[in-house]
Parts: sequence; C-alpha cells; structure tokens
Amino acid sequence: MTNNIVKNDGGSWLVLLTVIIGTFLGRLDSTIVNLALPKMINDFSLTVSTAGWIATAYILANAVFVPIWGKLGDTIGRKKVYLAGFIIFIVGSVLAGLSWNFPSMIVFRIIQAIAVSADYPSAMAILALTFPHGKRRAQAMGIWSSAFAAAAVFGPLIGGPLIDNFGWRSIFLINLPIGLIGLFMAWKFIKESTSEKKTVNFDVWGAVMLGFALSSLVLVLDKGYEWGWSSDNSLLCYAATVIFSIFFYFIEKKHPDPIVDFKFFKNMVFVNTLLNNFVVFMAMMGGILLIPIFASTFLGYGATQTGYLFIPMAVMMLAAAPLGASLTGKIQPRYVIALSTLVAAIGIYMFSFLDPRSTALDIIIPLMVMAFGMGFGMAQRTNVIASAVPIQEIGIASSILALVRNIAGAFGIALFTTILSNGTENKLMAITRYSTVNIIDKAGYGQAIALMELKAQVAAYGAVYTTAAIFLLVGAITALWIKTGHQQQKVELMIE
Repeated sequence: MTNNIVKNDGGSWLVLLTVIIGTFLGRLDSTIVNLALPKMINDFSLTVSTAGWIATAYILANAVFVPIWGKLGDTIGRKKVYLAGFIIFIVGSVLAGLSWNFPSMIVFRIIQAIAVSADYPSAMAILALTFPHGKRRAQAMGIWSSAFAAAAVFGPLIGGPLIDNFGWRSIFLINLPIGLIGLFMAWKFIKESTSEKKTVNFDVWGAVMLGFALSSLVLVLDKGYEWGWSSDNSLLCYAATVIFSIFFYFIEKKHPDPIVDFKFFKNMVFVNTLLNNFVVFMAMMGGILLIPIFASTFLGYGATQTGYLFIPMAVMMLAAAPLGASLTGKIQPRYVIALSTLVAAIGIYMFSFLDPRSTALDIIIPLMVMAFGMGFGMAQRTNVIASAVPIQEIGIASSILALVRNIAGAFGIALFTTILSNGTENKLMAITRYSTVNIIDKAGYGQAIALMELKAQVAAYGAVYTTAAIFLLVGAITALWIKTGHQQQKVELMIE
C-alpha cells in the first residue's frame, strides 16, 4: 500500500482547479499560436511551409518529453515536476513573446512544448492521488479532461482579439500573469507524492531511442502530405521510426528501470482502453480540424465567428463529463464508453451532410451531439487507465495515454487531410468525366469549372466525415472489450 495518497478533502477541489488552470493554459497556447502564424510570417519574412515548423517543432518536442516527465514524476515527485513544468512554460512564453527572428522562435517554442509535456502525466497522477476513490476520481478526471475541449474552443475567442489589438507577441506574454497565478496555486495546494518504487538508474538510452522514434513518426505524420507519402523524406522517416523503435524495445526489455514498462501491455484493460482512446482521438482531432476550414471556405466565417460555433460544444462537453462520471460504480465502464463513442459517431456523421447552403445550426448541432458523446465517456475513459495500474506507476501510465492521444491526433489529421485532398481530386475527375459544359464564353466556362470543383470539395468533406464516423463506430465496438472486473476492484481495495 502506498503512503502517498492525498487525504485532504477540503482542498481536493482546489487541487482540481489548479491542474485545470495549468492544462487549460498549455492547450490554449497551442491553439492560439495557429491564429498568429500569418502575422509571424509577415514579421519574420517566412514562407508558409517554413512557418509550419513553428507548429511542427512544438508537436515533436511535446511527444518526445511526455514519457520522460511521467517517469521523472513517479521518481522525484509529481509536485516537483509539475512546478518545474510551470516555471519552464512561463519562461518559455516570455522568451517566445520577445523572439527576434525565426530560429529564436523555434527554440522558445520547443522550450514551451517541453514544459507543457510535463502537465498531462503529472496532473493525472496528482488527481488520481488526490481523489483516490472511484466515483469522485471519475468526476474529477471528467471535469479536468473537459479543459482540453474548453481550450480548443476559447483559443480563437481569446486569441483573435489579442492579436488584432496588441499584436501576436501578446498571446505569449499573457501567459506570464496567468501562469504566475497557476504556479502559486500549485505550490500552495498540491501535495508532494512519489512512487514507492524508486528509479536507481535513469534509462538515458531508452529515452534517446524513444525520442528519435517519436520524432520520426510525428514528423512524417505532420509533413507527409506536404512531402508526399512515398517521397524520399517520408521513406527515411518510416525507416527511422522502425529502426529506433526496435532499438528502444530491446533496451527497455533489459533495463531495470525502463521509461516504458512493457508489462503494462500485458494488462488487457490497459491495452483495450488505449485502443479505444486512439480510435476516438484520431477521429475527433482529424474531424474537428476541418470544421473551421469548411466554415471559412464555404460559409465565409472569420476566425471569431468560427470560434462562436464551438462555444455550445464546450458547454455540452462540460455538462456531459460529470453526468458520465456519476455512473461510476453503477454501470460497467465499457458500456458507458461504448455508448458515448457511438453518440460521438452519430454527431460526426451528421457533418457529412454539410454543403455551402448550411447554416450555423447545421454545424452547432452536430458539434453538440459529438461533444456530449465525448464528454459523457471522457471521465470513464481516463479513470479506467488510472485504475488499471498500480498507484505508484500511474505517472508513466498516464504519460503513455497522453502519448497515444497525441499520436492519434497527429495520425487523424494526416489521414483526413489526405482523404480530403485525394477525395477532391477523384470526385472532380468523376464529375468532369460525366459532365458536358455547353458554354462558349470564357467567363461562363470558368464558372462551370468552379462549380464542379465546389461540388467535388463538398463531396470530399462528406467522405471524410463518413470515414471518421466509421472509425468511431469501431471505437464503440472495441470499448466492449474493456472488461475491468476483479482487476479494477483489486486496485480500488488497494487504494482504500
């Protein structure tokens, strides 16, 4: 039995509020930066493809350092890691706001990403220890998980006015006052905890091999469409991912204190929940990414108007999360997760009917349905992971969950943007093959071609969302394999 369980009922919800602030701030920053890219391109005289490395460098660093922070949190203390992440994030944000050229921006964004990667595994472990019992833990996990959606929604709403009125540097500098508040709350309310199993020799080579493997994988997912999936650069990344993954596997099998303990993958509750998370986050991230593009391209919405469309989604997710958590102990988690994933599949399938005549409600209603499904199962989905492993190893387990979700999101974005592009080309070829344009003048002919392209693009969007719905349907089915049973009861007894 661990002696690191936090038994501070009076301050438990303050701890929850503290980690929500940290999570919200980190995810908000990554959302807002995308809005500022046009102005950065102008100030630093960049091409669009070069500017893309501002986001790519952030994604790479975040993916690489998540498991490392998870391991360190279990070893030296979750509070220490969480505070260190907060401090590094504040410093990195201020430096990014003072960037004088493109290379300096890349360096400071990497610093920010390293800091943000400490948040998820540390925060999840802190919450699992602060809320050791099933129902209250599930409620806390659900509310905390909703901060991810809230950050995605409020990014455009907060970032747009900041950039328009104070310039792009303000989106980084605003993190200083808010970050200091969060840092103070973390120092004041979070109690220190460590794993009883101490790491004697940190797995340096394992961390290096994992870093190379993840860097290659995330890089090709992010840049593969631009390079071409069968280009030399992409093939090199595929090879590097496989080679470094093999090295990583054999190092971990022999190391006494591995970064990733492969015994977790013998736990079918853990594996099946990861599988469900991968499918769900792949479909959700890949699908949601295209909604603002559709609203801007076909409906003429600006960034702020598009942000307004997502407000009901955030509200619905925040409402659904505690509702799903309240079923803990009453209904088996697999049924809640399966039902929630099915509802999300219905919501995302509704997007397949979008066309240029669609109204705001045609986007808001599917978003709300999808958000309800996601929020309803979020607490259970996260809590099952927390309950499936020994409490002293929850930091590294949560870092694996975060890593799977990040890779799933990158994979979903790469997959669905490719489907959209290829689908548009194939639909356009099919339309032109069976169409006859009986117009002589050049202007009329140009309009006819534009209408064909429009029809092809809309049809491609439909294909994307149908595919995403199918993936979510598969996720709903795989959720039925998450049979917690006696294993979860055993963990709960150990905690109590």
